[in-house]
Amino acid sequence: MREAQFKNQNTSKWLEFEKEISKDVKTNPDKLADLFVQLTDDLSYARSNYPDSQTTLFLNNLTAKVHQSIYRNKKESKSRFLTFWSTELPSLFYSCHKQLLYSFIIFSLSLIIGVVSSANEEDFPRLILGDSYVNMTIDNIKKGDPMGVYKDNGEMEMFYFIPLHNIQVMGMSFIAGILSMTWYFLFQNGVMVGTFQYFFYKYGLLGTSALSIWIHGTLEISCLILGGCAGLVMGNSILFPGTYSRMESFKSGAKKGLKIAIGITPLLVVAGFLESFVTRHTEMPTFFKLSIIILSAIFIIWYFIIYPIQLNRNNAIEAGAN
Repeated sequence: MREAQFKNQNTSKWLEFEKEISKDVKTNPDKLADLFVQLTDDLSYARSNYPDSQTTLFLNNLTAKVHQSIYRNKKESKSRFLTFWSTELPSLFYSCHKQLLYSFIIFSLSLIIGVVSSANEEDFPRLILGDSYVNMTIDNIKKGDPMGVYKDNGEMEMFYFIPLHNIQVMGMSFIAGILSMTWYFLFQNGVMVGTFQYFFYKYGLLGTSALSIWIHGTLEISCLILGGCAGLVMGNSILFPGTYSRMESFKSGAKKGLKIAIGITPLLVVAGFLESFVTRHTEMPTFFKLSIIILSAIFIIWYFIIYPIQLNRNNAIEAGAN
């Protein structure tokens, strides 16, 4: 590539980088790290092809500035914990909305497959849920307590094991991104949820089961889809490195995916708390059950979809004003 063409393709990006590190406002260290990776790639290319040019000198100076900014911001303020949840994680999700949509689509289609398969094959629920669970639930239905499975163990015992199990499932879905197999975990769990709900529908208990199960399931299943998003982000970084080297792309994708996984872990703990201490109270008024389900859904939609869009729009307006 000729130097003029190389400059035309990248000058606007370099100027944006220069503007970013010249701001009075402290730049996010992770954003600076991403800038540094991109600049070092461009600098390496320029050194190889135009070693004595002004372009190489400019990139060398700009990279040095970014490097200094990274180390200047290395000691993060005590507010980092708050900024992670208020800006960093939502901003990250804005850039990953496409993967989040794919994760939701895969899970939803798998759920439909579970429903259709259960409707057309009587023994399908036993294949997916297991004979022991199906037989136990049938017994509970006959006893007049279809949600009895949530009352078999003590609250603290459940609260210890359930979040750990959910975090493990989410972690496996994320790690599977290395092999681009996240879709398999989404498919597996989607089919299971669809089969589970149809099983209760078959016994005329769809509403009863949904009002109990989705007390914790709204957060739990949302986290499963969000974890799938993390896996897809990492998988895409390997399959589609773009202008980065495959290793650098993988490092960036793994870092983003890990942040998503860490970010949704507290929600899995809350879901485990609800399943352990709240879901078992099937005698609760419908109003309270619906309130928990609706509020959980509103939070998920707002924090992971609406708020990131609003935050990005506000940042764009501020950037334009500057």
